[in-house]
Amino acid sequence: MANYIHVPDEAPAVPKIDVTVDENDYRADALKLIKELRPNWKPSEVKIKFFTDGITNKLLGCYVGTVMQDVVLVRIYGNKTELLVDRENEVKSFRVLHEHRCAPRLYCTFNNGLCYEFLQGTALEPKHIRSPPVFRLIARQLAKYHAIHAHNGWVPKSDLWLKMGKYFALIPKYFEDPDQNNRLGTEVPSPQCLREELVWLQQSLSVLGSPVVLCHNDLLCKNIIFNEAAGSVKFIDYEYAGYNYQAYDIGNHFNEFAGLSEVDYSYYPERGFQLQWLRSYLEAYKEHKGQGSDVTDREVEILYVQVNQFALASHFFWGLWALIQAKFSTIDFDFLGYAVLRFNQYFKMKLEVAALSLPK
Repeated sequence: MANYIHVPDEAPAVPKIDVTVDENDYRADALKLIKELRPNWKPSEVKIKFFTDGITNKLLGCYVGTVMQDVVLVRIYGNKTELLVDRENEVKSFRVLHEHRCAPRLYCTFNNGLCYEFLQGTALEPKHIRSPPVFRLIARQLAKYHAIHAHNGWVPKSDLWLKMGKYFALIPKYFEDPDQNNRLGTEVPSPQCLREELVWLQQSLSVLGSPVVLCHNDLLCKNIIFNEAAGSVKFIDYEYAGYNYQAYDIGNHFNEFAGLSEVDYSYYPERGFQLQWLRSYLEAYKEHKGQGSDVTDREVEILYVQVNQFALASHFFWGLWALIQAKFSTIDFDFLGYAVLRFNQYFKMKLEVAALSLPK
């Protein structure tokens, strides 16, 4: 399999702890994990902070003392998310990225989740990611990810179309709730329409020549941690990481400029901003690949066309994902409404970006 992720031999092993954390009554189970990972912490002194940003899983931070210095993050997988996420692949990606100093340390896995190191810094908001110092840090950090080479000269292949095909097969045909079912029938494109679009996407995008690289695939604002003191950014959450088209990862990030809780696609970056961002990215990418750092206008223009067309695939992917989550997730979030937003933006954007053509 050319999308196989190889973990370096020197990477530390990740223990598996036989604990299942109850997502509704988590303290006792979380303390079992802490007893293994931080045996010198007194259970009565362990504080637990519940993070509310995620819409795939539930996340807790365990620590002692008055400040969150040494924090063990406990992530509890969301209901049925194994349908959406390859958990073995996630652990491999985590370890590879840690080995390349791109990710925190993974402490252990447990029956329905994993524990990992807390990164000091601020999870960003949409307003932050377009400021010049920060967007350049993000572009250069993503280039560092993309330059991590495949093992032993393997030529990786993207599993994007395979994964979208699997998601398409899982989308609900109806909902028990009458209101939801009505919205599904009136606001979401029909399965036949979605199937036709999926075929069009694969035929149109796979011929654009975008390199297949190790991608994050979920670079929304909250997955970017900015450490102002160090002047650096790090990315977290590698559930969707894997080999994919370079332009997909960037287009997906640009889509996330719209935010998540109050989505506004007028914040999608305009051409002038994108060209600056893409130039910063390409300079760093070429440096990491040992190809110098000179970037031509033509190279930037090619990436611009690829990125904006692959942004369509990102809308489609998360639209399918949200339909599946609407059926299974126990997290309080309007997944069906989110699916409608993504598909609406897909069709709105398609007219404009499908007309872009690569420079001769």
